[in-house]
Amino acid sequence: MPPMLIQVGSHEALLDDAVRLAAKAASDDVSVILDVIAGAFHVSQAFGGMLDEAKEALERVATFLAARAK
Repeated sequence: MPPMLIQVGSHEALLDDAVRLAAKAASDDVSVILDVIAGAFHVSQAFGGMLDEAKEALERVATFLAARAK
């Protein structure tokens, strides 16, 4: 599996699933980052132009991708 960045909000309905996915990936020696965004909800990144937390999450995605595109 390729390196993974899993972003999930602390108020996300799928939070437990994201945590389990990250744990399984790590146990299978997959490079994984679990990014739990405090106070965020499902698909909060879609509000990048309105919420500081979403904008910062998208910046972390860009950094993650840029580091692996070299």
